[in-house]
Amino acid sequence: MAQATLTISSKNYSSWSLRGWLLCKLSGLNFTEAPVDPDDADYRQELLLLSPSVRVPRLTHGTVAVWDTLAIAEYLNETFPDAGLYPRDVARRAHCRAISGEMHSGFYNLRSALPMNLKARHKSFKMFSGARPDVDRVRTIWQECLDAYKGPFLMGDTPSVADAMFAPVCTRFRTYAVDMGPQLEVYIDHILAWAPMQEWTGGALAEPEEILELEVEF
Repeated sequence: MAQATLTISSKNYSSWSLRGWLLCKLSGLNFTEAPVDPDDADYRQELLLLSPSVRVPRLTHGTVAVWDTLAIAEYLNETFPDAGLYPRDVARRAHCRAISGEMHSGFYNLRSALPMNLKARHKSFKMFSGARPDVDRVRTIWQECLDAYKGPFLMGDTPSVADAMFAPVCTRFRTYAVDMGPQLEVYIDHILAWAPMQEWTGGALAEPEEILELEVEF
């Protein structure tokens, strides 16, 4: 079987690394983590050699190299079609792709106002008003999915690409005390208690305190 390596950045700060890592876990791929050290002055040059976008995550699987998160999702879905990254039902699968794509390309104000930081907890947080429409849109997406597919994950009883894409948002809402209402708080609790998330969080909490956030992780 081809060897697989996932290049990632800080587990505490890097939301895109988390998404790619969760996708690999969902697929069942046996992979090795290759952390990029933000304290290394040459880390951007190293990333540039790995990925033309200078971004993580970057998956290498045998002779294949993929560095965009949704491209990683599609590659893994093609390579492991029985892993269930996307729902089998065509309409539900289209819905999953649509909201995953929306997360991938949007929500800039939310990303800016509420950066991922798994070690932090705020009892209250004054959120930039420009981020509120993004939070409201996330609330709508989650509510529509849970109403339509009955949970506990967004697409039903098993995790999908959509949950991997929105998992960092769950951490942000918990870090900055964003109240999503009882039903959606249950969803957040479910994602944060999900075994892969627990594994990732353990790694984040074990990181040294002084780690700079990569600006490419927006």
